[in-house]
Amino acid sequence: MHILQQILFLVILTAAGYLISRRVRTIKRTIELGRPEDRSDNPSLRMATMLRIAFGQKKMFDRPIIGLMHFIVYAGFLLINIEVLEIVLDGILGTHRLFAPFLGNTYLYLIDFFEFLAVGVLLVCAIFLIRRNITKVERLQPTRHRELNGFPVIDANIILTSEIVLMIALLSMNAVDSILQQRGNEHYHLIGTFAFSGFLKPIFSGWTDSALVIYERIAWWFHIAGILAFAVYVTYSKHLHIFLAFPNTYFSNLNPKGEMSNMPSVTKEVQIMLGLVQPDNEAPAEIARFGAKDVKDLSWKNLMDAYSCTECGRCTSQCPANLTGKQLSPRKIMMDTRDRLEIVGKNMEANGGNFVDDGKSLLGDHISAEELRACTTCNACVQECPINISPLDIILQLRRFQIMEESDAPASWNAMFSNLENNQAPWKFSTNDRFNWADSLKS
Repeated sequence: MHILQQILFLVILTAAGYLISRRVRTIKRTIELGRPEDRSDNPSLRMATMLRIAFGQKKMFDRPIIGLMHFIVYAGFLLINIEVLEIVLDGILGTHRLFAPFLGNTYLYLIDFFEFLAVGVLLVCAIFLIRRNITKVERLQPTRHRELNGFPVIDANIILTSEIVLMIALLSMNAVDSILQQRGNEHYHLIGTFAFSGFLKPIFSGWTDSALVIYERIAWWFHIAGILAFAVYVTYSKHLHIFLAFPNTYFSNLNPKGEMSNMPSVTKEVQIMLGLVQPDNEAPAEIARFGAKDVKDLSWKNLMDAYSCTECGRCTSQCPANLTGKQLSPRKIMMDTRDRLEIVGKNMEANGGNFVDDGKSLLGDHISAEELRACTTCNACVQECPINISPLDIILQLRRFQIMEESDAPASWNAMFSNLENNQAPWKFSTNDRFNWADSLKS
């Protein structure tokens, strides 16, 4: 019987590993559709940024209570997986609590610590469900933010509910295991009573040994199969940020927040005009394109940002354009970019790696001109993001395409551009009159 269970476990583990690796390869291939961008500079600072922002959750603690609760779930996810390693080895080898004989009393203390985290994760996830569905935190409500309609709300509830169910399975499994230990069942090593699951023992104390063994096995299988299914699901969910937060913060922009990236082609033209560099005599291989119209015009880092987005809405909750009733939502910018990226990726996968024009683009079909024009480039969204995503960079690139490729700008903007070109100032007056305002200061 144990051999059959081991074979079944290996089949499930292999299937989960295959599905996860296939999805990861798809995501990697899709991110690589973006333009090249060098983010390899200053590795020590990048590593420090990753450890501080992703591992240390620094930005989450800007809101201390929520930050602490999120940290509990995060720590639980990282540390409880140490016990999952033992469960996986038990499934492969046909053993039960493989590490217990080697660790002695330390094993009991470890399980107690893991149960403490499990209880914390269970309570925090319950609070998060209440915040989303009962107290209705404004930035998480689809009635206020149209980008959350449909799957995003369901996705968040699935993840939180799954974590609660998995923690209940873990605690009840340990409670039943402890009873079987005390009754001297040969397959269950005598370890001791676990600190938190021990409170559940009265529920099962009247059960027969055979009923307890059946329940313990069902809970064990449900827990590990649930974790594997959860791991597969996460790769299709916004909770992919669990993994992508680390590379995303490592490769995040290290420049000052107010510094915007210049377009190399424009920079070169200005340098030629100023005589700083000599023009190339050879014709370029392709005509330079200003800005971005579709996801393939964005950089690979922009596309990683899109997949890393947690949909927490902190960016949108601090966006002055959104707060004043305009259509712009930085969270929607990231979600739309990810949605379009998925469409393009599936298009290429269905056509042997080649993109077949579907007559649509990120600009226009997903993100409107009105949204882009509402942005004040204040960087609030970049500052607020817990994992250093930059919606502003995507907005700027789309807006550059609008203006520089399509000449699509409001009349007031065009007047300003003309004044900048002719008068080196946004206002229409002679450069000779620029300091006339100071005449009133003369004594």
